[in-house]
This record gives sequence, structure tokens and C-alpha cells, in this order.
Amino acid sequence: MPLAPPLRLLTRALACASLVLTGFVLPAQVPTAAAATCGTANIAQGKTATASSTESASFPASNAVDGNTGTRWSSAFSDPQWLEVDLGSSQSICQVTLQWETAYGKAFQIQTSTDNSAWTTIYSTTTGTGGTQTLPVTGTGRYIRMYGTARGTQYGYSLWEFQVYATGGTTGTGCTGQSNTPNFGPNVYVFDPSMSSSSIQTTLNNVFNTQKLNQFGTQRYALLFKPGTYSAEANIGYYTSIQGLGQNPDNVTINGDVTVDAFDGTGNATQNFWRSAENLAINPSAGSDRWAVAQAGPFRRVDVHGGLELYPASYGYASGGYIADTKVSGQVSSVSQQQWYSADSNFGSWSGSVWNMVFSGVTGAPAQSFPSPPMTTLAATPTARDVPYLYVDSAGNYHVFLPSLRTNASGASWAGGSTPGTSLPMSQFFVATPSDTAAQINAALAQGCNLFFTPGVYTINQTLNVTNPNTVVLGVGFPTLIPANGVNTMQVADVDGVRIDGLLFDAGTTNSSVLLTVGTAGSTASHASNPISVQDTFFRIGGDIAGKATNSLVVNANNTLVDDIWAWRADHGNSGTTGWTVNTAAHGLVVNGANVLATGLFVEHYQNYDVQWNGNGGETIFFQNEMPYDPPNQAAWMNGSSDGYAAYEVAPGVTSHTAYGLGSYCYFNVNPAVVADHAFEAPSGSGIHFHDLLTVSLGGVGVIEHVINSTGGATPSNTTPVDVTSYP
Repeated sequence: MPLAPPLRLLTRALACASLVLTGFVLPAQVPTAAAATCGTANIAQGKTATASSTESASFPASNAVDGNTGTRWSSAFSDPQWLEVDLGSSQSICQVTLQWETAYGKAFQIQTSTDNSAWTTIYSTTTGTGGTQTLPVTGTGRYIRMYGTARGTQYGYSLWEFQVYATGGTTGTGCTGQSNTPNFGPNVYVFDPSMSSSSIQTTLNNVFNTQKLNQFGTQRYALLFKPGTYSAEANIGYYTSIQGLGQNPDNVTINGDVTVDAFDGTGNATQNFWRSAENLAINPSAGSDRWAVAQAGPFRRVDVHGGLELYPASYGYASGGYIADTKVSGQVSSVSQQQWYSADSNFGSWSGSVWNMVFSGVTGAPAQSFPSPPMTTLAATPTARDVPYLYVDSAGNYHVFLPSLRTNASGASWAGGSTPGTSLPMSQFFVATPSDTAAQINAALAQGCNLFFTPGVYTINQTLNVTNPNTVVLGVGFPTLIPANGVNTMQVADVDGVRIDGLLFDAGTTNSSVLLTVGTAGSTASHASNPISVQDTFFRIGGDIAGKATNSLVVNANNTLVDDIWAWRADHGNSGTTGWTVNTAAHGLVVNGANVLATGLFVEHYQNYDVQWNGNGGETIFFQNEMPYDPPNQAAWMNGSSDGYAAYEVAPGVTSHTAYGLGSYCYFNVNPAVVADHAFEAPSGSGIHFHDLLTVSLGGVGVIEHVINSTGGATPSNTTPVDVTSYP
């Protein structure tokens, strides 16, 4: 059959169901924690702040204590100036963190007071550096202020955040009041073998019928199967997770199929986003299971006793996809899939290729042969840590299993027995529902709870601050976090071992600076032995609402693992939610940390560099990109004197970077005269290594002149790739 490469359809999504299902759980108690030397809760956040002056009404003192690193206080352009916070009661202060904007204090003091009249200096400097300054201090008082005497610039003093920490606060080591048998709410269906097959099938059908065409709706579901054997046919629609609750995949066996196909009637699978399968075994009814997904459709920890078909039954276009930690005893067939990434798995064999098939640590993978056929094969994944997952024990108690870090990983983590790792009881998790406020979630985080997000859409009106090491933030059923009033949705501190998995970060209608920030800018701490990980986590700008965010994901922490992300500036959606000046976004991923590894990186349609890599020692295994469809003209999309922006930029000062299996496509349908000079941009030093790159013009709609820098020819008009096997 012909392997015509796909064009993503730009048809409007069908009307969504209007019913919004919000989860409900029994009231969760915010936990208490043991006393500590220096707490981790920012006691200044949300308190009353005053200042000596403001630059204008747009920069009030309250901006510095609102938990939003996208808003700031700014003073008049003179000395001295001060910013003061009333903590509400006397506190033993042990640390102050100042997050300066460009206008910083060169000479300033941190002062405390018991009466807001007499002040005691607990820190003083005349050589302030700007940026983020974390200051260990010792002092007592109800009031605290930054008192600036010399500005570092011609402007005033400007703080994104003024954070204060106290002794006798929380250490993040205690989480009480939670349950090991939580109520996950009405959008989580938990099945057990005692239920009749017909009742289970009715539920599966009802969820699928709701979600089949619900591409931009608000309903979210998780389908969870307790250990046992089931006869079922599960079609998986939008925003639906299907997962086993055993500690290993074969603890839950489905005799039948877990299917994703071209459900929308087009015959194509190019918009089969936001659905997942995890931690179960499948005995397919006809010998092979079908998982014809596009981006944001992970297939993890699955044991397929047969074959796996990644294309629609119609042999239509497909644009996926991601498999990890999986066993397929038969053949995996990609057929019309234009690209696919498989990691740390065991396949009987593999068949098919269009443009960009990438494998790392997969037994049964085809041999390296790019570009004819376009197979990029690595024997191992340099560093891998499989996702945290929910399971239930024989007593009915729930736990989250935390797989161990692997180096030079090859094959499924459970291929030779149980996955190595440790467990956390659910009593150590705050089970969040859409009715919980950001303040409640932050209180739980500060006091040491992990987070478990149930399915639903969450309004986040203050930044969620993940400050404790080894915190797990886990979602099922594609919980969707939407920031309000331009706050940055989530900030992860520069600490070891935080794991983020299973979330959808959706931009709000007021621009956010960043949706998710990992680590602190300028940090030099190594996390090599226990990295932060961001996995099966997705970002969306527009499509459902007219969202805006300058950056989707910013990684500052060294050694971070970025594993299966799709950052998408929408090219289609509900009326009024997309357009060059509507759903604005500069970057999908910005990497500032060193030794960051990205495996399975999908980033599309951003208006500046889709990926901007500033840190040394970075590595990417598999990259899929479409440039923005909608530049109205060339002048609107210029990088200085260069036509357009590269999809993937390694900054000029970077001296070491490695990448394998990268593809970038153009489809400038608003103005086909638009040109991109090149898709990839990098220095050419001895530490820079690119392998197996390609560009394609979809339908000949627009041109990419070069593949990387000035290497590689212009894309032809017949939708065939231009390949570069290595650079420099």
C-alpha cells in the first residue's frame, strides 16, 4: 500500500458536550509536619506588603508576594527604597530569597521589626548580584523588609518575588490526615474481577462515546483495573487513561483489545492526541492490538501477547508516537506513521518506516540504517527512570511505585522480574480535585505531601511551588492545569528527585511567562544520582481557549530527564482560539541546565525557536517538529536578517551537545511564500554531534532552505525529506 506521508487535518473540532464533570472526594485534611531547623513554606506569600514607592500602578508591592514569578514590584528610580511585608505574627526568620528583575539592588539590607518602627539589620551587602539571591539569615520579627540604598541600574528596585522562611516551620517530611484508600471521585472508574463483564463493557462504552470526538472538551476520565483477568473491548478516546493497578503489567490481563483508531471518520489518525495506556497485559482478540495515536498518546508498561499495529485500520495518515518499558511478543508495525520513538522495550520484530523511526534500548529493533530506510537505533538509553505508577495491594490499600534510575537501559524494566524501586503509600499524597484551590495544594506541598491529581480541569490562581526533594506529582486522566491572571503554573525548586508525570499544562487567556519551571536559574548543583524528571507531560497554547504563554517548559536544573513531552501551540481548535496574534507563544522548551537528557521530544508551531538549548552537555534522542503554520508574511517571522526561526537551536556559547533522530516539517498554509532558512541551528565545535536529521515540506506548502545551518538542500515540493546523516 502507498505510504503517503500525512498532513495534519485542519478541520474544526466537532462540538463538545457541555456537561462538565468535576471530581469530588471526601474532604482532605491539610497535613501537619514536624518542626525543623528552617521551614520550606514561604510565609510571606499572600501577606500584606507595602513599599516606599511604585514605578506605576502596574507594579504594586503585592506583586512581590503573590507567588507569581511573572508579576513584580518596581520602585521609583531613586535611592533609598524599601519593600516591607507584615507576616501577621512574630516569626523566627532563617532565610530570605530575593528574585530580582533586571533592576536590582546593589547595596541593600534585610531588616526585621517587632513594631514596624525600630528596625534590626539581619543581612547587609554592597555587592548585590541580582538574579535569584538566597540569603541565610537569623532574626525575629513580625515585619520584614528589603531596604535598598544603592541601585544596580539606572532604574529602580524591582522584585518578582520576596520570599521569607522561618524556623519552627515545616520541613516537608510530614504528611498526615490522608488515606491509603482514597475516594478518587466520579471521573475515576475502578474495576475489579468480581464485576460482570457486561457492566464493565457498558462503562467503557459510555466513556468512549463521550470522549470519541471530544478533542477540546472539559471531560476527563481514568479507567483503572484491579489485578485480575477481564474480557473487554476498550476504545480509548480523548483525555482518557487506561491503567492496570497491579505492581507488574501481567497482574492485570485484558482478553480483548485496547484500541485507538481513526475514530473521527476521516480515516486518519493525525489528531489522536491526549490518551494513554499503562501497566497491563493484552491478549488481542485477532492477534494484534491497534494503538494508532498521534502526539501525547504514551503506551507504557504494557505486555502485548501478540502484535501491535500503530496505524489506522484504514491505512490513513498517522503522526505519532511513543512506546516505553513495553513488551510485544509479535511484530510492531508502523506502516503510515510518519515518525515514532520506542525506548527500553522488547519487540518480537519491527516493520515499517516513513521518515523518522528512532529506537533506544529496544531489543528486536531494526538495525541502524538512516536514511534508507530511516531507522536510528541506539543500543541503550543513557539514563532512564520509568514513570511512577499507582497500584493496589492485596489488602486494598493504594500505593505509588517509584522505579529506580537506570543507566544504559535496555529492555523493559520488568522483563526479568519486578521493576526495581520503592513504594509510597497513598497516605503520603494529597489527592487533588478541581474544587481544591491552589492555596490548598500549596499548603499540602509545603508540609511534605506528594500530589495526586484526579481527572478534571483546574484553575490555578497562584504558582504551585514544589520545594521538597523527592516530591511526586502524578496525574491520571489528563488533569489539566490552567493558570489565571497570568501566573506561572508550577515552579520546581532546585532539589533532588522530583518526579512530574501525567499532567496537561494549558495556557490561560492572560499571558504567563512560563507554564512549568524546573530548577533555579544559574544553579550549579548536580542531580546526576537523583535527577528531576518530567514525563508524559504535555503543554498546550490555544485550541480550547485563546491561551498565551511566552515559554511552556523552562529547565534550569542540571541532569533533568525530559521524557515524552508534547509542547503544542495549536494550529486548530475552537473558533477564536488560534491565530498569529491570538495564541501567542515564543518557546516550547528552553534548557538552561547542564547535562539535560530529552527522550521523545515533540514541540510544534511556536513563534520563536521551538527548542532553545543553552546548557552544555545536553542530549536529545528523537525530536519531532512542525514549524508554525501561520506566519502572515515573511516580515512577521524573521530572526534578525535570517528568514524564520530554527525549530531547534543550540546556543552559540554551547560547546557540547549530542542529538539523534530529528525531523522538522513546514506547512505555511496562511502564506505559502514564507521561507525558513534552516530547521536546526548549532555551533560547529568538536563537542557538537548531530545524527540523522531531516526536513520535509508538507505538500510543498512553503520551503525550508537548509537542514542545519547552511548544510542540506531546500525541501522539494513533493513531500519527500532532505536528509543529513551527521553534522558537523
